[in-house]
Amino acid sequence: MPIKVLILGANGFIGSSLTRTILQKKDWEVYGMDIGNHKLSHSLGNPRFKFVEGDITINREWIEYHVKKCDAVIPLVAIANPVQYVKDPLRVFELDFEANLAIVRQAVKYKKRVIFPSTSEVYGMCPDAELDEETSTLVYGPIERQRWIYANSKQLLDRVIYAYGVRDNLDYTLFRPFNWIGPQLDDVFEAKEGSSRLFTQFISNVIFKKPLQLVDGGKQSRSFTFIDDGIDALLRIIENKDGKATRQIFNIGNPKNDVSVADLAKLIIEAFKDYPDYAEHVKAAKVVKVSSGQYFGKYYQDIQKRVPSITNIKKQLGWTPKVNLKTAIKLTLDYHLAHKDYQLE
Repeated sequence: MPIKVLILGANGFIGSSLTRTILQKKDWEVYGMDIGNHKLSHSLGNPRFKFVEGDITINREWIEYHVKKCDAVIPLVAIANPVQYVKDPLRVFELDFEANLAIVRQAVKYKKRVIFPSTSEVYGMCPDAELDEETSTLVYGPIERQRWIYANSKQLLDRVIYAYGVRDNLDYTLFRPFNWIGPQLDDVFEAKEGSSRLFTQFISNVIFKKPLQLVDGGKQSRSFTFIDDGIDALLRIIENKDGKATRQIFNIGNPKNDVSVADLAKLIIEAFKDYPDYAEHVKAAKVVKVSSGQYFGKYYQDIQKRVPSITNIKKQLGWTPKVNLKTAIKLTLDYHLAHKDYQLE
């Protein structure tokens, strides 16, 4: 019998790519919900994809019915943008924790498998050179640093899901994406500063001839992971061969793509040189330093380094990332610069 997968947030960056790849590579059935469908044009109309526009905080009966009928539940709806953690922390908590808790409880009730997106942010300011799912501590700043409400919401759900596993034998996998990047992460033709995540914000800044702003000098580093590598890991988790993903926590990241924010800005500007239409944009590109207080506001606090240990997922599922950072940047630019007319509509 083909696996039936419920993807809530199917129109998001991860959800749309996961839906497309399942329909291309597997015989599984996908049931999707989101508040829009503009990233799903490649999947709509496929007989194995049933999609409905809806809101997880409103369409509870539809969700419960589909949790009951599906094998795996993947709740991908969340606010995952640092600007929002600072500006609207209560909305982040209500959606990322409260709304998702209701879905987890339904999975427990109907004894269904939950594949839950934790986050690399749960590690907070952990000083470990490599972040390990079992041994690394989860270190956050004081209460007034409201940006930690996202990491806290995710961490608390991780703990709730784990506890359901212990008490009720819930079949779950927690996965922690480390800065996944690629086409359709954000709309690079949206000029508003801070509307995108770092990677796409820099691309957008070059397109609009705006300075690339390095928060606190850009010394912080991140391990960027190309979306195709992440989706490959998720397919293995959903398939769950020999039960090896059951009750596991997996970092999904590419430690070889660890780069400082300042160096990422240089790499993105350099990558634009391969696109003749953007020659003037490259000439105009400049990098400026700003304080985190200026950019994010007083409730912000940053993480200096974030490198995943991927030993566990390699051992359990045989997964390793393949796409290096320069290739990931090129593939993202290829996509967005080819789709600029569509994006600008």
